[in-house]
Amino acid sequence: MWDRLITDCHVLTMEPIGDDPLGLIRNAAIGIHEGRVVRVGRRTDLAGTRAAEVVPLGGAFVTPGLVDCHTHLVFGGTRATEHAMRRAGASYEDIASAGGGIASTVAATAAASVTELLEQSRARLHALMRGGVTTVEIKSGYGIDPASELRLLNVIRTLARSEPVRVAPTLLALHALPKGADRAAYVERMVEDLLPTVARLGLATSVDAFCEGIAFTPQETERLFEAASAHGLPVRLHAEQLSNSHGAALAARHRALSADHLEHLDEAGAAAMAASGTVAVLLPGAFYTLGETKRPPVDLLRKHGVPIAVASDCNPGTSPSLVPQLAMNMACNLFDLTPEEAIAGMTVNAAAALGLAHEVGTIAPGKAADLAVWRIAQPAELGYWMGLQPERRIFGGQDSPTP
Repeated sequence: MWDRLITDCHVLTMEPIGDDPLGLIRNAAIGIHEGRVVRVGRRTDLAGTRAAEVVPLGGAFVTPGLVDCHTHLVFGGTRATEHAMRRAGASYEDIASAGGGIASTVAATAAASVTELLEQSRARLHALMRGGVTTVEIKSGYGIDPASELRLLNVIRTLARSEPVRVAPTLLALHALPKGADRAAYVERMVEDLLPTVARLGLATSVDAFCEGIAFTPQETERLFEAASAHGLPVRLHAEQLSNSHGAALAARHRALSADHLEHLDEAGAAAMAASGTVAVLLPGAFYTLGETKRPPVDLLRKHGVPIAVASDCNPGTSPSLVPQLAMNMACNLFDLTPEEAIAGMTVNAAAALGLAHEVGTIAPGKAADLAVWRIAQPAELGYWMGLQPERRIFGGQDSPTP
């Protein structure tokens, strides 16, 4: 006997059926046992199945639980002042040069106690969960030394262990160079001291860097990636956000799970990503907040068959967003993704960007029963509404309301 049979619903399996990229099964049912999907199919095909609980959904749509594959969720303070500076014409680089940007969040994060960081971050996590997120990536990066980075990773671990959500912790080892620091010595410390400790303690499932003119060079990034590989950790990269540093091609050489932002991606980078299976993670919240005009080359990504994911990029400076549906809507309205691409971007492709495609992102036998139930009339509404919340969030097969 199964634990639950969810019935009277329309299921977006996210496994293509014929010409339908969403794998829609109308008048469907989902069998769940011990937290996993046992079977999904037409309601009539599962008629007579015995289950401890039958849950009729009254014609609602069911998707995989949303996957937010790029966030900086753990931080102290806000950067509302910088919002005003941008409105007055200051650029990202101007703000960073004036001591704002990442450096100001590093200071606010250091000043916050662990309890304060947990409380603030938990509230943000709950907001994403209310939006239907069942899997979330959370980066470190707002520490300026190994000890402060380990502190943040431990906060992330505490959140993961105390909330009904799947957390993919990422070590953002090279995020911002502290003012006055020696570049070579700083990189050496983060690569040779921090990274081995994180790997030994199992505090991260991937390693990331910010490869950009105002951050770290391709050569510094490559050194980090080589060390990550030696410790068995996959890599991801903030690439081509403000300029073309050829970071996407570098990430592809290291078979990165993803390259993220990509506004300045060229065709060689797109081709390299396609060959390596690296997912393109688009972050429309940052594009919007920074007032950028150069959009990611979505047509190039389509041409080369690069999987496209979408994420909130929740962070205090460039994407203060806690609404998954807004990211999907912006991806459609700002980057011209289709609603189907946006839905795939926060389910199946986002799962691939985290190396979790075997576990989440589609509704299929053997996968985790992490689901979102939507009271909509058609799937396109998921890329249309700005702030729609599911009427039900299911994690590990059980209803999981959030505060």
